[in-house]
Amino acid sequence: MRFYCENPVDEMWIKKKGIIIRSENALGDQHCICGGDMAEVSIQQISYGGWENCVQIKNKSVDLIITVDVGPRIIRYGFTGSENELCEVKSTRGLTGGDKWRIYGGHRLWHSPEDEKRTYAPDNEPVTWEEIANGIITKQNIEPLTGIQKEMEISLDPDNTSVTILHRLTNKGSGPVELSVWSISAMATGGKEIIPLTQRDTGLLPNRLMALWPYTTLNDQRISFGKRYIILQQNPGIKQPVKIGISNENGWAVYFNHNHLFVKYYTHHVKARYPDFGVSYETYANDFMLEMETLSPLEMLKPNAHVTHAEGWELFDNVTMPSNNEAEIENILTGKVCINPM
Repeated sequence: MRFYCENPVDEMWIKKKGIIIRSENALGDQHCICGGDMAEVSIQQISYGGWENCVQIKNKSVDLIITVDVGPRIIRYGFTGSENELCEVKSTRGLTGGDKWRIYGGHRLWHSPEDEKRTYAPDNEPVTWEEIANGIITKQNIEPLTGIQKEMEISLDPDNTSVTILHRLTNKGSGPVELSVWSISAMATGGKEIIPLTQRDTGLLPNRLMALWPYTTLNDQRISFGKRYIILQQNPGIKQPVKIGISNENGWAVYFNHNHLFVKYYTHHVKARYPDFGVSYETYANDFMLEMETLSPLEMLKPNAHVTHAEGWELFDNVTMPSNNEAEIENILTGKVCINPM
């Protein structure tokens, strides 16, 4: 059984463990392990994608690249020397400055509910960063409009592909703000996302909910609704956006691409209040990316208080993208993902 099945992915757990622990079943031929007694994480400042100042975190398996000229943002995650699992928007690579929000791609931190002014505060200016054990903390200047300061604490396991990201929002303003931490990974084109549906037995009562955005149609050819999973195929040939949200009690979702399997973990709190009609997981797709989005419960954040939201990532190699057959999907995920958490 995976460690995630028994423990929530939250700030307390990260402080206790420091890194994500894998199950023995995951240590097979389908992912890359550093191995050896001298496994270590290296951290260095590099240039990447037109930005002169970035930070690379890597071990013998994978690397992450975090932008310093803009952000906070993880612009790359992937096996060393292999494809980037995250989307990079070519038209905005290397750009800095300006008072308009840009979509760079990668992994970013927002706060929900979505608002045209509050949400789209530009992240075009340099961020500070400091090294920690096996990773870094990157921090944005206080947003002038909202008084919110964004921060990511990013660490990589020395021995495998596991990444922990602790997202932190601090209210530096003069009054309380109701918000949810919104963590968004923009994934590269051509992949297939699998989102688990809650199987909790609630008798005669419903056990799940779904939020739909106005531009979403349920007969969209990219979406497949099954008994156990929602499947969303990213299609570079379809520009029309689609977005759905669910109460993802399982606390995970995966993305097949490049013959790899990307796994994202977080904790859903069943009794908590979430934005967007009560969903903790959202996904969005258009022609150049697919976004995997997790949210923390809504909270009234008082001045000088902060709220956190943790995610765990893993990456497996040599994993073939399945069809939409749920039995085939479950067979591939077994031993890699905690399909039915406690």
